[in-house]
Amino acid sequence: MKTMKILFSAILVIFMLASCKSKWDKTQPVVENISESVYASGIIKSRHQYQVYSKVNGLIVSIAVTEGDTVKKGDPILKVLNETSELNTENARLSAAYAAVSANTDKLNELKINIDLAKVKLANDSLLLFRQRSLWQQQIGSLHQVEQAELAYKSSLTAYNAAVFKYNDLQKQLNFTAKQSSKNLQISTTMSNDYTVKSDINGKVYSVLKKAGEMVNTQAPVAIIGDASDFYLELQADEYDIARIRLGQKVLITLDSYKGQAFEATVEKIYPIMNERSRSFTVDARFVTQPPVIYPNLTLEANIIIQTKDKALTIPRNYLVEDAYVLLENKEKRKVTTGLKDYQKVEIVSGLTAGDVIIKPVK
Repeated sequence: MKTMKILFSAILVIFMLASCKSKWDKTQPVVENISESVYASGIIKSRHQYQVYSKVNGLIVSIAVTEGDTVKKGDPILKVLNETSELNTENARLSAAYAAVSANTDKLNELKINIDLAKVKLANDSLLLFRQRSLWQQQIGSLHQVEQAELAYKSSLTAYNAAVFKYNDLQKQLNFTAKQSSKNLQISTTMSNDYTVKSDINGKVYSVLKKAGEMVNTQAPVAIIGDASDFYLELQADEYDIARIRLGQKVLITLDSYKGQAFEATVEKIYPIMNERSRSFTVDARFVTQPPVIYPNLTLEANIIIQTKDKALTIPRNYLVEDAYVLLENKEKRKVTTGLKDYQKVEIVSGLTAGDVIIKPVK
C-alpha cells in the first residue's frame, strides 16, 4: 500500500509539472513583412447603377424588359397610360400644321398681288406727274392739273407702302405663329414621351420593381439598371479611421460568395461628408482582381492597407501584456516599443531581439 501511494504521488507530480510546462507557450520574434490596415464593410455596386423613376403618375400599360435583359440608352423600360397626352399632342400637331407658313401662302400671294398692282399704279401716276410738270413748264395745261397729278402720285405711293407693310406684317405674324405652334408641339411631344420610361445608360436590368396594371408615381423607383461588366466597391469606413485613408491605397476584399479567397482593389474616391446615423464615411474602391461572377449588392469585408514595412521584427499580438510589455522565458516582464499592427502580429521596434524567447501570458 505504501508503495502504491508513493507511485501515485510521483505520477501526480509529473502530471502537475507537465501541466505547468504546457501552460507557458513559447515563441521567438520573427523578421518578416507586416502591414497595418483599417477595417471597412460594404457592398458591391454596378458602375453607373441607378434607380429608374417615372416622370409622370399613372397606370402602367406595359413593361418592355425583365430582370437580366441588356438595354441600350433610350430603350423603353415601361409605358404609362397617356390617352389625354396623346390627344393634346395630336391637337398641337394640327395647330402647327395649320399655322405653318407653307399653309398660308395664299394669303401672302394675295398681298403680293396687291403690292404689284400698287407698284404699277405708282409707276403710272409717277409718269403722268412727270408729263404734267413738263407741259406746265411749256405753259400748257393748268396748275390745277399738276396738283391733281401730284395728289394721285402721293396717294399711289401711300397705297404701295401700305401694301408692302401689310405683306411684311403678315409674314412676321405667320412666322411667329408657326414657331409658337412648333414649340407647343415639341412641348406636347416631350410630355407625351415622358409617359414612356427609358434607360439612361447602356447596361443590364437588375430589378423590375413594378408590374403591368399597377400605379406608378414620381416618388417610387420602377427598376434598377447598371453596367453589366464594370463593378466597384462602396465601403463604409469608421470616422476614427478616415483620416488615415488616402486615394490609391491597396484594399484586400473577402466575400461570403468566395470563401477562403481574397481579391485586391484600390481606393478611388473618398466622400468628404460623414453619415451622422452610422458615424461613417463612404469610400469607393475599384477592383484590381475581380471575381469571375459577381452581382450588385453582394456584401463584403475589406482591409484598407494603411502602410507596410519589410523585414520588421514581429511577435504574435496575444503575446503582448498591457500592449507594452512581454514576458521573457525567465518570467521577467520587459517593456517594448511597438510599431505597426495587424490582426495577428505586432512590430517590435525596440526591447527585443530575434534571439529572445518569450512566453504567452496566461489569460
